[in-house]
Parts: sequence; structure tokens; C-alpha cells
Amino acid sequence: MSSPLLELDGIDVFYGPAQALEAVGLHVGPGEIVSLLGGNASGKSTTMKTILGLVRPRAGSVRLDGADITRTSTPRRIRAGIASVPEARRVFGQMTVTENLLAGAYTRHNRREIAADLDRMYAQFPRLAQRRRQAAGTLSGGEQQMLAFARALMSRPRLICMDEPTMGLSPLLVDQVLDEIVRLNAEFGVAVLMVEQQAQLALSIAHRGYVLATGRIVLSGTAADLLDDPAVQEAYLGRDGRS
Repeated sequence: MSSPLLELDGIDVFYGPAQALEAVGLHVGPGEIVSLLGGNASGKSTTMKTILGLVRPRAGSVRLDGADITRTSTPRRIRAGIASVPEARRVFGQMTVTENLLAGAYTRHNRREIAADLDRMYAQFPRLAQRRRQAAGTLSGGEQQMLAFARALMSRPRLICMDEPTMGLSPLLVDQVLDEIVRLNAEFGVAVLMVEQQAQLALSIAHRGYVLATGRIVLSGTAADLLDDPAVQEAYLGRDGRS
């Protein structure tokens, strides 16, 4: 088994006196898709913010390729290979598609490589190429999610953290987005850590998963094992397969 690309070990996070995460440990291997599941206020978003450097843990460590990045700033984490697709996409609505993509490369300086990657994104996402001069805020929800993916890839990441990538999308677009995640993982070799409310859908494309409850990891395993686990089905999937 290869060494983890990302590893969280014994993470404790507090918001004032309230503890949000307790002894959280997880890992993502190179090229893996890993789902992070749990109900509201379970600690999923706090875990993601800790990985991105937006929240500092009181205890524990965050490692990338074995290097401790627990105290490293967010921009330096991006340069080291971590990218984010935030909840609700959060594209820059007044900026064009091209301007949004270039914003994803803000930590890079080689203009020739950036231009080549821009062409690559347009080849990978033909719909974005057709709308390159269009304001991002006028795109459909599915198109904005494609733009968020492409913008993250412009930083040449090794790991993309995705927070609720299917939120607010129609069932048809949800399927398209999940298919796109699988394609990006396969074609770019980028690892994915995905927080997703629709747990059954997330596990359908993941290699492994973790379940958070009240700030602690309570279950972990392969996606297939978690889908078959009666405790997961009852507590997090429900009859319709939604967390």
C-alpha cells in the first residue's frame, strides 16, 4: 500500500469552549476518491476547513506527502497541491469564465504553462469553451459546477477537496457532476475528498468513506462495506438513500 497523500491524525478543533472535532483521523491515498459523510453539525465542514488551513486545530496534525502542514497558510497549501471546490460553487459571478479559470492559477507564475492549462480546460470542458467570455454568474448550475472543477484544476492539484458538489442541482445534473468527478479522477489522477449530503450517491463513486458524528469518526471502510452496513443505512442513508 502506498503512503497517504493526506493524513489527519488526532485532530481536535474548538470554537471557543465548544469542541467541534475530537481525535479525528483519516487519510486519502494518491488517486483515491474518499467520501466524508455525516449529518448536520457532525463536523464535516470543520474537517474540510482544517485541511485547507482555514481552521487551526488545538491538537493533532495535518500531513501532506508526509510533511507536517498543520501550521501552514492556505496559499502555501494550495501551492503544495491542495485545491478546493467550495459549497455552492462560489464562482466569481461578475468575472468571465476565462477570468475565473485564471484566478485558479493565482499561485502560479509560468505564463506559458498557465496558457497551456487553460487550453486543456477548454478541451476537457467544451461547454466552458463556448462560454469563455460569458459572465460566470449567468451560467447554469451545472455549468458553474464544471467551472468550479476546472478552476480548481488550474492550480495543478494533487488533492481536490469538494464540499457538497451536488448541492442545489437537479437529479440529471447530479448524475452528470458525479460522472465528471470520476472522469477527472481517472484522467488527471487527482485524489478527491468529498463531503456530500447525498451519502448513497457519494459512496457509489468513492473508493472509501468515513462517517462523522458529533465531531468524531464513528465508522470507516470501503464504500461497498459502508453501503452494506446496517448502521450506515439506518443513521445516514435512510430509506431513500439520503443522509
